[in-house]
Amino acid sequence: MCMGEIKLFSEARVPTKYGSFDMLAFAQKDSDKMPHVAIVSPHFKKDSVVLLRIHSECMTGDVFNSYKCDCGDQLDLSFQLIQEHHGIIIYLRQEGRGIGLIEKLKAYKLQEQGLDTVDANLQLGHQADQRDYEDAISILNYLGIENVDLLTNNPEKIDYLNNHGVQVRKRVPIVLPAHRESKEYFETKKTRMGHLFD
Repeated sequence: MCMGEIKLFSEARVPTKYGSFDMLAFAQKDSDKMPHVAIVSPHFKKDSVVLLRIHSECMTGDVFNSYKCDCGDQLDLSFQLIQEHHGIIIYLRQEGRGIGLIEKLKAYKLQEQGLDTVDANLQLGHQADQRDYEDAISILNYLGIENVDLLTNNPEKIDYLNNHGVQVRKRVPIVLPAHRESKEYFETKKTRMGHLFD
């Protein structure tokens, strides 16, 4: 089934340490990019308000447990909450705020020289944040989801969903402790990117 420019290619039930979920792989029709993944509780009800996390890929944090960011911790918490509340994670393949892993590691190098995450991206010729949520909207449309409680600290995600036909009933804050190595990262997200920290 096609939804705009992306297509559902495959799905399966996958047992995890958090419980079993249906995993659905979506990609553009002739794309060589890695697919987006919807991780769906088998018990979710599309006609009710669904707990949703839209998570952008972060190999360093999600896979290798880097302390430079909180991405891996956010994903771990999201799995726990969607298991408990029968929700959904949409895992978007847009590494490094959309600049890719190679450029992200170059940005890390600039951060070692004193730049914050925003200025490092800008110096490399990128925007501070190049992520896009259009495919997430397509996936939600495919799943028939119109109303969500959104797990996020990023107000741009809330605005994007509300402006593209998915009603955010409320924001569910992600509250995590900062590591010593990630304190400046948190401060930059708060002061320069407008992220909300409760």
